[in-house]
Amino acid sequence: MKLIQRNNYLDELINVIGIPDIKVITGIRRCGKSKLLEEFKEYVTKTDKDANIIHINYNLHKFNGLKKCDLLIDYVEKKYVKNKNNFIMIDEVQMCEDFEVAINNFHAEEKYDIYITGSNAFLMSSDLATLFTGRTFKIEVYPFSFKEYVEYYKIKDINDGFDKYVKEGGMSGAYLYKNDEEKYQYIKEVFNTLIIRDIKDKYKIRNTNIIENLANYLIDNISNLTSANNIASALNANNVSITDKTITKYINYLCSAYLFYKIERYDIKGKKLLSTHNKYYLADPSFKYAVLGTRNMDYGRVYENIVAIELLRRGYEVYVGTLYQKEIDFVIKKQNEKIYIQVSDDISIESTFEREVSPLLKIQDAYPKVLVARTKHDTYQYEGIYVVDIANFLSSDKAI
Repeated sequence: MKLIQRNNYLDELINVIGIPDIKVITGIRRCGKSKLLEEFKEYVTKTDKDANIIHINYNLHKFNGLKKCDLLIDYVEKKYVKNKNNFIMIDEVQMCEDFEVAINNFHAEEKYDIYITGSNAFLMSSDLATLFTGRTFKIEVYPFSFKEYVEYYKIKDINDGFDKYVKEGGMSGAYLYKNDEEKYQYIKEVFNTLIIRDIKDKYKIRNTNIIENLANYLIDNISNLTSANNIASALNANNVSITDKTITKYINYLCSAYLFYKIERYDIKGKKLLSTHNKYYLADPSFKYAVLGTRNMDYGRVYENIVAIELLRRGYEVYVGTLYQKEIDFVIKKQNEKIYIQVSDDISIESTFEREVSPLLKIQDAYPKVLVARTKHDTYQYEGIYVVDIANFLSSDKAI
């Protein structure tokens, strides 16, 4: 398979070399966690002549004999070299029985630099503090960004490339297949494995039809404000018996497995979070087409989803803004930076343009305001609002 170096994630790992935290590489299934660990191993090998790398990949048959905690500990201890920088790198760590006992033991010995990847069923973000007694440093890996997609395919025309990315998405394992049907079949299998193996097995869910119906509902309603009560009512109306409490629990499972990302509402005037009606965005747009097909082709909502994940990928805190009963798609924050962002498809119709800029014009503070849309033009300003083409926005590392 063709590879590109994912420098943002690699740099994160490089920056924490020698720090005594347990480094945990997480993210949705098949997003490239194992490849990232391999890239990091290669970097350490090239740059640290005193490195002793103890690398275990449980996908390989030769490590089948290390699938019990005591055997893993014994193996690592025998591989330890005094007066060297000893790195432990374990891929698919959950395949070792009582793996957390082994990792906690290595951390307590204070002589290893520890890096692990694993199935999101066992390394969900909510579980890390419970699993490990030592402090963890999480590197969250996302599917390919549009910028990475362009690099992978060596695309010259980003407008044409963006149209393809909207449909193909960033699940790079699908890029090996020649036609859309085969690509979507691969992505559907990733989805099914995530629902059935990761979530069903971990939480002992007997009826997977209910959580599949919930996932399908959320996919069909990306970028819409939703609540557990509303979802329960909609599913009950379709003869799916479920309570709002179960909905809340199952949504948390889906988010912990990195299939969806929850974005809370933020009252811009009151400067506080609102407790009702959140938005849920898919980890990658390709899941929408693989699971539901091309029905309900609302490109505006798909574009909004793509921008939401890109903002999270860039490390922003992301909220849905509310002001005078108007909605601002995103209020993003990072340290002292704050930006307001609207996302749209076609703004060439005057009424659509006015609808999109109207909420931004009502904001009284001086923080930057951006309208991201499918303009296919260079960035320009309208009454202080930056109007940015979405392909250009995604190709840059900056919001403006």
